Amino acid sequence: MLLQLVICFIVVRGLQNEQDYLLAGRKLRLPMITMTIFATWFGAESCIGAAGAIYDNGLSGGRADPFGYALCILFMGVFFARKLWSRKLMTLADFYRQRYGKVAEKFGVVLMVPPSVIWAAAQILAFGHVLAAVSTMPIKISIGFAAIVVITYTALGGMLADVISDFIQGTVLIIGLAILFVIVFMNLPDPDVLRPAFIPERLSFRQEDESWLAVINGWSIPFIGSLFAAELINRVLASNSPDTAHNGALLAGGLYLLVGFMPLTLGMIGPTLLPGLEDGEQILPLLAEQYLSPVLYVIFIGALVSAILSTVDSALLNAGALLSHNLIIPLLKQPSETSKVLCARASVVSFGIIAYVLAINADGVYNLVVEASAFGSAGIFTCCVMGLTQKRGGPYTAVSSMAIGMVSYGLLAYVIDYDYAYLMSLICTFSTYCILMFFEEPFEEFIPAQI
Repeated sequence: MLLQLVICFIVVRGLQNEQDYLLAGRKLRLPMITMTIFATWFGAESCIGAAGAIYDNGLSGGRADPFGYALCILFMGVFFARKLWSRKLMTLADFYRQRYGKVAEKFGVVLMVPPSVIWAAAQILAFGHVLAAVSTMPIKISIGFAAIVVITYTALGGMLADVISDFIQGTVLIIGLAILFVIVFMNLPDPDVLRPAFIPERLSFRQEDESWLAVINGWSIPFIGSLFAAELINRVLASNSPDTAHNGALLAGGLYLLVGFMPLTLGMIGPTLLPGLEDGEQILPLLAEQYLSPVLYVIFIGALVSAILSTVDSALLNAGALLSHNLIIPLLKQPSETSKVLCARASVVSFGIIAYVLAINADGVYNLVVEASAFGSAGIFTCCVMGLTQKRGGPYTAVSSMAIGMVSYGLLAYVIDYDYAYLMSLICTFSTYCILMFFEEPFEEFIPAQI
């Protein structure tokens, strides 16, 4: 954490305008883009939440992470990274203003901000899980301290401090997970002891008695729900070229899947090594405590903390960017670059406080992340895909589609308690767009993306 603050105070001297603060001046090269996308997405959910879900449910617990999110990043690189970069956006909401008008832009911000804040809250909660396993410090106090540090260096240093921290934290994370993975397997008992962990029921992506609609719904939330997440888009926009954006996303997706194999495997064999855990999300910290020496244990805990911090700062920065750049700054009369940066910093601090409050009142990391991916994302996905690939549809089409997606998911998930709420909300949203787009002229003259 101290290193984070040092980086922040070095970087802050070079910030001259809003673009420097929010997108690191659009100067990021391939190694930095690859690692910042990986480190931002490979957070506590991948280390703690996914390993716990796989511990409890077998391979079906890993549908979202690592498989769903890795496919999401790869898909962005293949189909959309170059297209989005070519528009010279500051935030994803700028695309809505260009393509659908200001009303769609504002409504899009309302849908995009909550997932980032919920995502940040999930990582703060995971930090509490880590500290609970290694210390006697009360969780609320420990995650409060972590939140203060993260908010401070994110608010001051912006994207560049975030990216440099991501590079360091991503490296530490990979080393820490690799150490645990290798040592656990070096100390395994007779391989026959692990055979119960790989029974057919635990090797299936489909849980027993689970319908295929439920399986599709489970895959669609991480893949479709996160494809246009602000945390991913802003990294693409900060690249120094469309090729860097494209290649960085592909490399990050591959790295995500490769590194994600380690907690996945440890979660699979966890029931034979540490059977009967009431909280599966404690499997990685407890394996580290049992198998690692004190020095290596400290390195591993540092890796978990790195995973958490690299995600928290990114989520807070993107939420702050959407609020300040797309909602507050347009209300100001000819704001200076200093005022724009100050507004973004204040937004980051505000959302950091909200994320902390959510974290201390949440039930689990995995559920928080799933909700973050599902909230309002059906409309965001539909409008982005349709807006980037064809010319039909305007402001009314976009706003109606996003509203239908949000309302349908809320009703199906929380009122009716429908098992396939996200999938149905996606169908409703896409159908709405496809119908209304024939009755409305596009807001802008469609310009094919540069590929």
